[in-house]
Amino acid sequence: MPETVCLAFTGASGMPYGVRLLECLLAAGCRVQLLYSQVAQIVARQEMGLDLPARASEARAGLEERYPGLPGRLEVYGREEWFAPLASGSNPPDAMVICPCSLGTLAAIAQGLASKLIERAADVVIKEGRKLILVPRETPLSVIHLENMLRLARAGAVILPPCPGFYHHPQRVEELVDFVVARILDQLQVRHALMPRWGDASTAP
Repeated sequence: MPETVCLAFTGASGMPYGVRLLECLLAAGCRVQLLYSQVAQIVARQEMGLDLPARASEARAGLEERYPGLPGRLEVYGREEWFAPLASGSNPPDAMVICPCSLGTLAAIAQGLASKLIERAADVVIKEGRKLILVPRETPLSVIHLENMLRLARAGAVILPPCPGFYHHPQRVEELVDFVVARILDQLQVRHALMPRWGDASTAP
């Protein structure tokens, strides 16, 4: 299990996946380095009624109040905080997840651009050979999007579209969210009990 995970929210639909992942990582005892874009603030408010303040210190205080008592450690960094540890290959996280990942962010990373801290952190993770997981926004995808994903997959990134399965007979939206988050946690090798696994009695017809 990774000790430190950088988690980034960007301006794409799918914020419930990212917020649930944050909760699960903290519950598992991970140190989480959280980043989010300006557009992610808008998406969080629109999809979840969640306020992500522009000031990192205010965001951390609000999230710690939302998730009291979780064993993990939360650190929040501002968009231009270039002295954050994750901005350098001398102090990279063990893994990084961008969830949700806008296709603009994905394109920038695929082209090696790093004008923003999220992109810089992803660039560091790739060059240092750490795991990078990208959870892109909803369908459809153009040839440009697919080619950018292929380029990143060839560089070692994991492209994990939020496509829930139905073999576990979900009854609530939260169960669909947990399905996707479970797949991310599996990639990170973080233990969880979000849903039964294939072959368990509860997945049988």
